[in-house]
Amino acid sequence: MFCFKDETFRLLLAPSEWDFITYRLLEQAMHGVGIDFHFDEYHIELIATDLSSQFMTHVATAIYLGLLGASPYILYELFRFVSPALYENERRYSVQVVCTIYVLFIIGVLMSYFVLFPISFRFLGTYSVAEKVHSTITLDSYITTFTSLTLIMGVVFQLPVIAFFLGKMGIITSEMLARYRKHALIVIMLVAAIITPPDLMTLVLVTLPLYLLYEVSIRVVKWT
Repeated sequence: MFCFKDETFRLLLAPSEWDFITYRLLEQAMHGVGIDFHFDEYHIELIATDLSSQFMTHVATAIYLGLLGASPYILYELFRFVSPALYENERRYSVQVVCTIYVLFIIGVLMSYFVLFPISFRFLGTYSVAEKVHSTITLDSYITTFTSLTLIMGVVFQLPVIAFFLGKMGIITSEMLARYRKHALIVIMLVAAIITPPDLMTLVLVTLPLYLLYEVSIRVVKWT
């Protein structure tokens, strides 16, 4: 990851562009239903304020992405380490749970990359309290925000797995989750409002998949 610097940062910095693929797809979707909608063009400059900040950011980013890329093999080695102590049925469930956790985490990462972070960056980067105040964002701030939001979404998307274990322990039931659907929707909207900029479209784009995960959790608990 460290050696492929150009490709890595082209991928990481793509959500900061005004013509990112998410915006183009949303525009095409609007045009498909007969709405002439276009996102405004914007340009935000990223700067480095410390002498070593670009190099250290490069090193840290290479480590994060390297761990993410190697995570399937890391999980495989961890499973090989603990599997001799497991019964056959526990080994089977462990494989399914680990695979599910990884897949949900990757979906959360993609959700952050294509939806949450670009829209958040667009809103926060172009927000101004006065015309004379212009935003110049540091590379450290960009990467830190990107990493934090990605990690948050990866963890939030583990909701069905958490529900599975809580259901196995008898703490929750599918009937309980179904009964509190309306309350869960309000909580999900509050969480989405906290982790997203105060923008209605972003709130909807984040709330819908999170609520879908809640519905999946009801089915998962029912099957346990």
